[in-house]
Amino acid sequence: MMYCTPKSLSSPYKLITRVLQVSSGCGSARHSIRGKKSRYRQPLDPQHAEELPEFEYVGVHSRPDTLIYTWGVADHGALGRASLVRPEHKKKQHHLHYLHHPHRLEFGEYFKVIDVACGYGFTLFAVDAKSGASCFGTGLNTESQIGRHEPRKDHPLGILISPAPIDVPLSNNSKIVKVSSGRAHSVMVTDREGVWTVGSNGYGQCGRPIIPNEDYGKQAVYHRIRALDGVKVCQVECGQDTSFFLSEEGVVYSCGWGADGQTGRGHYNNEPNVGPVMGDVVGEKIVKISCRADCALALSDKGEVFGWGNSEYHQLNSVTDEMQIHTAKKLQFPDIRKVVDVASAGTMCMFINEDGQVYSWGFGPLGKGPKVSYSKTPTPIPLSLFGHNEITPDAKVVSINCGINHFAAVNNHGSLFTWGKNPGGCLGLGHIKDHYFPLRVSIGGEVVKVRCGVDHTVALVKELI
Repeated sequence: MMYCTPKSLSSPYKLITRVLQVSSGCGSARHSIRGKKSRYRQPLDPQHAEELPEFEYVGVHSRPDTLIYTWGVADHGALGRASLVRPEHKKKQHHLHYLHHPHRLEFGEYFKVIDVACGYGFTLFAVDAKSGASCFGTGLNTESQIGRHEPRKDHPLGILISPAPIDVPLSNNSKIVKVSSGRAHSVMVTDREGVWTVGSNGYGQCGRPIIPNEDYGKQAVYHRIRALDGVKVCQVECGQDTSFFLSEEGVVYSCGWGADGQTGRGHYNNEPNVGPVMGDVVGEKIVKISCRADCALALSDKGEVFGWGNSEYHQLNSVTDEMQIHTAKKLQFPDIRKVVDVASAGTMCMFINEDGQVYSWGFGPLGKGPKVSYSKTPTPIPLSLFGHNEITPDAKVVSINCGINHFAAVNNHGSLFTWGKNPGGCLGLGHIKDHYFPLRVSIGGEVVKVRCGVDHTVALVKELI
């Protein structure tokens, strides 16, 4: 397996630094003490302020109003920091295998990132670019899930250690505006040219025919899903090897792995053809879909929740005793106020109601302490764990997200709370131990959006002014 720093972020995107030399009359940047150089800088005379170092950003007129923070396992390059995988100094024998608290990603200071996605060991960024690439990727690329990157002929890169452009063959000045990633495939939504996929298609998750023994690592196939031409897709969501597409009209489409019924297409077969999900969602206006593995949840504009797929841990217990169902069913939650967001992890599910109350159920770290790891029905997590107290009595959770084994919640003050399994410190809490109830993540600003992978997390953050 090969890896390198992509050349794509060299000029004109590379930071160009111009340092004006300080005149000898104003003092040196370092001064000598007994013949030795000091680490401390001499203060410069205010009249020479014009001669301080000046930095110029080529191709960028101003700093983006939101920045990117990443944390978790670093070995596979998904954090986008090349120095974590390949040390800058040759004498440095060891590199960091993980970051257990958020670090600001330099890439996010050059581009305005509008959407992010975390796959299994890789990350996608959709950027608002006036010209050039509008989607970048970093991390594992063994099955071309972040496109074709081949610095030498017949030697494709299996790992990218910093963000590189994904060369989707777009025309007519089209831009990628939404992204999502599964185990080893990626889905991208454009503003003018429909939906595109790339990466592993072993189960039809890219929405094209399955080719036996296809080598995804040697050939990146950028596929435009013609079945969705004319459909205005407002959200894409990738399960492990399944893809979902939500239209502005509220219709859910799917393709891919269906062994647990997770495609919702009325059967348990793999489905390479994109088509609408069947069952109780038909005729409903769905506003969000969540699936990180093989159990899918959908939320309607009425605040009702629908589910299908794997129910091995009673995720869909309210409507079935079966371990799998292949069509969408309306879940029954008595005495629960209108639901406003949903999240479906590997074996756990979660939703929040209009009051900001968080409910979780299933099997795993449910956010209710180390002694509660299983629940057949949704039960609440105390509001106080999400910043609701005497100082901030109005605090409530407004959005949730999940990986395979960990959850993330953002309240109306932009505070981020995480809990669950913690490989590589993907919870961002400063350690690598599992955490069984929500704890606030220390991060430099208001969290706008958060995405969770298997062992890493990415957040879009607005700086505090």
